[in-house]
Amino acid sequence: MEPTKFLLDERSLPESWYNVIPDLPFELAPPLNPATREPVGPEAFAEIFPEEIIRQEVTAEPFVPIPEEVREIYALWRPTPLFRARRLEKTLDTPARIYYKYEGGSPTGSHKPNTAVPQAYYNRQEGVARLTTETGAGQWGSSLAFACRQMGLDCTVYMVRVSHEQKPYRRIMMETYGATVHASPTDLTQAGRNILEEDPASPGSLGIAISEAVEDAATNEDAKYSLGSVLNHVLLHQTIIGQESLKQIEMAGEYPDVVVGCVGGGSNFGGIAFPFVRENLVGDKGTRIIAVEPASCPTLTKGRFVYDFGDTAGTTPMMKMYTLGHSFVPPGIHAGGLRYHGDSPIVSALVDEGLVEARAYAQNPTFEAGVLFARAEGIVPAPEVTHAIKATVDLALEARGAGEEKIILFNLCGHGHFDLSAYEQYLAGDLPDVEHSEEEIERAVARIPG
Repeated sequence: MEPTKFLLDERSLPESWYNVIPDLPFELAPPLNPATREPVGPEAFAEIFPEEIIRQEVTAEPFVPIPEEVREIYALWRPTPLFRARRLEKTLDTPARIYYKYEGGSPTGSHKPNTAVPQAYYNRQEGVARLTTETGAGQWGSSLAFACRQMGLDCTVYMVRVSHEQKPYRRIMMETYGATVHASPTDLTQAGRNILEEDPASPGSLGIAISEAVEDAATNEDAKYSLGSVLNHVLLHQTIIGQESLKQIEMAGEYPDVVVGCVGGGSNFGGIAFPFVRENLVGDKGTRIIAVEPASCPTLTKGRFVYDFGDTAGTTPMMKMYTLGHSFVPPGIHAGGLRYHGDSPIVSALVDEGLVEARAYAQNPTFEAGVLFARAEGIVPAPEVTHAIKATVDLALEARGAGEEKIILFNLCGHGHFDLSAYEQYLAGDLPDVEHSEEEIERAVARIPG
């Protein structure tokens, strides 16, 4: 029997995270002061991040050592398995060989603890007592709640209101770990009160929740802010996914022609893709790298590559990224982790430079792909990763049409056990598709500063 699962033992757990910035063939645009629009340095983040996180955000070192205590906690679920999706291949009748890295075996069921644990560790090392954060689908919030419990920290989570209502079990999971969870926007912060004054029924957004979490941290001396995506230090921590995948795909005697990841802020995508981007940049590889997003929040495919705020209130440093405008409030699709108006500056720059491709799908086709995958491979995927699965299915069918034995790798970044209400809605035929006209996009981006 040919192997389907490729496993590494704890001795193969990466000792360092990979930093893609030194290998980029271009300079990243610096963050700007939100008031003066002048470039700012690391000091701009001192109010909300601990020193070591800031250092990692701007480091020029290609590899950053992982603290031993963090590696010990990682070993609860890492290294994670790589699977060949033989049953999916058979279902699609494709000559393509499909592999997926499965991150759903972590304590919280997703890739998010890969960065939550080191962030909580570094904050504890610097005497921080409480972390604040935002969360969309709840994957990040539950992961930070888990990490804070491991490190003896308190945790406050501002959960996007529409997800707070759609995904009560994520909230319960966070509270089980000891976190305090608020449906955002709240009346606890000035940012939240401003939104509620404009729209008392606001469904919330990641931009709004970020504003609230940042304000909470900045106005309380015992607290710092923790971010689950977008910035370099977050994507840095996630690269253990791609580093393990490189070893495992070699065990399979293969190398991917295409690497696929879903993208909202960029953590899952960067985690699987950046080590393969490195092989393209400094090696002799030519792998296609594809980032997949929802058509209802088409940041990379319809946004503008300009400077914008990372939060709705406009309090964070401005970053050059693909954005739909910091005031854009995405519709309440079930892939809550992908409902962000902007994107990672690094991922955005890679797309702008043509080193990464971007595509977008509506909600129903992604759930169709998710159900197809679940019925073939047995794992019910999170709504976010169904976007990557949809792209993978399309690529496999293209390979069938061309008679090509393409090797496709995607990151199955989490299971959908807490998202079954979304599947229920899809199976009942009640799941709406939301896409935006060019006129709607133009109105949204017209509010981007400058």
